[in-house]
Amino acid sequence: MMRKLRTLDLTLAAMFVALMAIGANISTIAPFLHVGGVPITLQTFFAILAGAILGSRVGSIAMVVYMLVGLVGVPVFADFTGGLTTVIKPTFGFIVSYILAAYIIGKLVEKNKSLPVFIIASFIGMAVNYLFGTNWMYFAYKLWAGAPEGFSYKMAWLWMVAPLPKDLILSVLAGIMAHRLQKTVLSKGQFKHIGA
Repeated sequence: MMRKLRTLDLTLAAMFVALMAIGANISTIAPFLHVGGVPITLQTFFAILAGAILGSRVGSIAMVVYMLVGLVGVPVFADFTGGLTTVIKPTFGFIVSYILAAYIIGKLVEKNKSLPVFIIASFIGMAVNYLFGTNWMYFAYKLWAGAPEGFSYKMAWLWMVAPLPKDLILSVLAGIMAHRLQKTVLSKGQFKHIGA
């Protein structure tokens, strides 16, 4: 039987929705953080943290809420965009991938709360984000979005090389940070059942 969401779960999920919105829009402060059709953001970092800290259920719920808030028109996606038209943008697959990544990471760390598992789970979540998002982007450009001149599957992946070092480093940091929080704050008092 599914455990009811507590006020604390909802509060933390809402906090991650806000963090995703902030992380999505660092490229507006630094416009050079765009490579091809992909804005370089902190969304992957916060999606990984959501799964690792909140667990599979609350973490993925937070990512679903983030997506829905954007789809109803609140400008929480990259470049302060939102609305249903986002679905047809080539980068929408990355938004969907955050739900999958948070769920998978949460499942992995729920079974084993050691530091290596937190870091490996973070890398797996990042891989899910890249695989799902990049493939979606490729097919979107090929099928409905009007691909740039000379666009190919290889080019889609080459665009992902720019944010890769940042995401590799932040995945390690997210794993370490989530593990440390698990050992300190999240193992005490009312936080004890977060991610359980």
